[in-house]
This record gives sequence, structure tokens and C-alpha cells, in this order.
Amino acid sequence: MTRKHHGDRGQTSLFDGARVSKTDGRIAALGSVDELNSALGVAMSSCPPGDHLDRLSWMQIRLFTLGSDLANPGGRARGDRITSSDVAALDTWLDGYRQSLPPLQHFILPGGTPAAASVNLARTVCRRAEREVFRLTSESTVSPYVPVFLNRLSDVLFELARALNHEAGVPENVWLGPRDRPDG
Repeated sequence: MTRKHHGDRGQTSLFDGARVSKTDGRIAALGSVDELNSALGVAMSSCPPGDHLDRLSWMQIRLFTLGSDLANPGGRARGDRITSSDVAALDTWLDGYRQSLPPLQHFILPGGTPAAASVNLARTVCRRAEREVFRLTSESTVSPYVPVFLNRLSDVLFELARALNHEAGVPENVWLGPRDRPDG
């Protein structure tokens, strides 16, 4: 069977069959969401079993749903959509992490355990996806819960990385400004 390679000319298809340029803002946002999902998969490979791993798995599933939202600008997606309940779940986790961790007094540098470092990297990809989705909202219709979900998700990932380090007994690497450093 001969397979056609439709993307060789810089075009791709959305859920509804519409052809768009691979440089389209919607495709950029979809690409970052896909990259975020892959980054979460990397984080999961070093995350200990338990609630954190279960939450990362839930995030991956919801990101596929979010991608479906983005790939379907006409709003005719089949099945699930990102909803206020998804955002509420993230808010609950965020509150739980913040209550269980020491309050932040300083900026902290990413790192620590492999799981925490991977989650922090995923957080930065999430922030980029959020920016691309917000850029897309100025050009096209996007479900109102999509950018809110990504915003909250990046906050949860930040606190999750802190929790992973805290539970492993790894101290936070505090950023010291030039005036605060002993050599400064």
C-alpha cells in the first residue's frame, strides 16, 4: 500500500479536516502541548509510585483532551472537553501542596531529584504552551478553560517538583542575588 505524505508541503490537517500551515499559531500551541505531554512522560519514568505518579498520569490524559480542544476550532469535538472541574482538581492539588510545604521565602533554582528536575522542565514547557494558547486566543476561538488549565497546571508542576524534593529530603536550592552571595 502506498502511503501519501501530506505534510511535506508545509500543511497539516485539523480535526475537522481543514488544512492549515504548519506555522499556524494553533499548530504551534498543539506542538507545545504534545511536547509537554512527552515531558510529563519523562518525569513519570523517574517518579516514585503513588499519588504524584497518579496525578502526572491524569495530567497526560487531560492534555490529550486539551489537544483535542485545540485541534477542533469549530467546537465539534467528540467526547471530553477541558472543563471547570479539571481546573478545580488542579486548584485542590495546588492548595494541598502549598499547605504541606514550607512557605517560599526566596526564589529557588530548578533541580534536585531526577523526578523533580524533570517536572520542572515540564513546567517550563507548560508555560510556553500557555503563552502560545493565549496568543492563539487573540486570533481564533479557544475554549476558555484551556488557557486557565495550562496556567494552573504550571503552578501545580512547580509545587509538585518542590514536594518531590521535600519528600526525598533534598533541600531547595535557593537563588541568591549578587548582594546575598558570600562572594558578592
